[in-house]
Amino acid sequence: MSATGDPIALIGAGRRWTAAELEAEVSRTAFRLVEAGTRVLATLLDNGPAWVVADRAAARAGLVHVPLPLFFTPPQVAHALHAAGVDTLLAPTQAAPRFAPATSTPWPLADDTVACIRLPAAPVHMPVGTGKVTFTSGTTGAPKGVCLRADAMQAVAAGLIEALEPLGIRHHLCALPLAVLLENIAGLDAPLARGAACTVLPLSSVGLSGSSGFNAAVFDAAVRQHQPDSLILLPQMLRAWVSHLTTWRQAAPASLKFVAVGGAAVGLPVLRAARALGIPAFEGYGLSEGASVQTLNLPGDDRPGSAGRPLPHAQLRVGPEGDIEVAGSLFAGYLGDPTAVPAWWPTGDLGRIDDDGFVHIHGRRKQVLVTAFGRNVSPEWVETAMRSEPAIGQAVVFGDGQPALSAVLWPAAQDVAAHALDAAVRAANASLPDYAQVRHWVRAQGDFTPEAGLATPNGRPLRAAIQQRHAAALAAHSEPMFPELQ
Repeated sequence: MSATGDPIALIGAGRRWTAAELEAEVSRTAFRLVEAGTRVLATLLDNGPAWVVADRAAARAGLVHVPLPLFFTPPQVAHALHAAGVDTLLAPTQAAPRFAPATSTPWPLADDTVACIRLPAAPVHMPVGTGKVTFTSGTTGAPKGVCLRADAMQAVAAGLIEALEPLGIRHHLCALPLAVLLENIAGLDAPLARGAACTVLPLSSVGLSGSSGFNAAVFDAAVRQHQPDSLILLPQMLRAWVSHLTTWRQAAPASLKFVAVGGAAVGLPVLRAARALGIPAFEGYGLSEGASVQTLNLPGDDRPGSAGRPLPHAQLRVGPEGDIEVAGSLFAGYLGDPTAVPAWWPTGDLGRIDDDGFVHIHGRRKQVLVTAFGRNVSPEWVETAMRSEPAIGQAVVFGDGQPALSAVLWPAAQDVAAHALDAAVRAANASLPDYAQVRHWVRAQGDFTPEAGLATPNGRPLRAAIQQRHAAALAAHSEPMFPELQ
């Protein structure tokens, strides 16, 4: 409660906002956006009250909001702005020169000042009712825009409120980027709709950097300082926190009632270790095309190792090819793709639903890797960057469910030394966003040829065979990703 007895809705780095104050700021910002002629608003902002106000103001004004993660590379940002027909961008003032010669004006926003950048944009066709376009992390470098309607997002938030109501959650700490749909819907919209308070700090204050950098000590200090009831974590964040607590022989803060873990598979041993340390960790499953969370384990309704049962808004079934299919809160369509969305959406995830209704996800049908940080990466994209370096002849990338990507490399010539390969990897990494960079590599035992059993007759690498042949070397180089976690 505030000094006046009004409920607190938002806690930033320097101020607490009551529900009434937040509502007033949202209304003022919505009016200014409409007055400016905004149709499609993009935000490229750190977590904080300014992001929250911009998001809610866009919805209030009936605009399309395009949240852009700070870890997107400049080409990815440019692609998203163009693809969505963005006419107004809110970004840190220091970022304004990147978008010259576009007109930039300082804008007061929720006790902060951001750059309001007006962009030349032609209208882009979007499905009727689109209220938000969330871009995936980009499996090929060019992120794909998922168009969402307000009713789908509200249905997910309502389903989460209903499912979590018995826990009495009153305070949520946002530990993921708000530009990521999972935190936006489950960590902001749902708590605020229930009347809970949300703490929204700069990402560095909760230990995050880029898309995959995580300092568990900083995160742990933030949790202890703010004493939230709930958190949402990615699997690698949970693993790192468990490691930190184990090393320092500490338990998690007693304030925690629920820690949702999603974005990629968690693993039963990690869940057990987390719970032994007092972290009430529960795994869930979702996707952007379903407006985020679809299933969730809950206290008293929990099957560790599964992704939980469907939430009230969601329907799931297994298709004829073994793919999980979802319905109930589906997206409106992909940006630039007129294909109608079917009543049941094939997720591309293989899985099963057991007799008690718990969903078990077995893996991806396609080659797309999903890292432990929940980032989707096409190995072909990274391999192309690697092979663009003169020293590298062939490259095969792995990393599904791992905190970082690894690669098996075959040099362009037999006499290429290890230091030259290392320099080539570093050079290729410079062209990739951090979540798609290769952190560990090993030299192949031989060329990837059909004769060696490492390629198809037409020269395509046989990934499983290459991984099996080099399993010991890859395992030896798989840790550590973050020096501070040793």
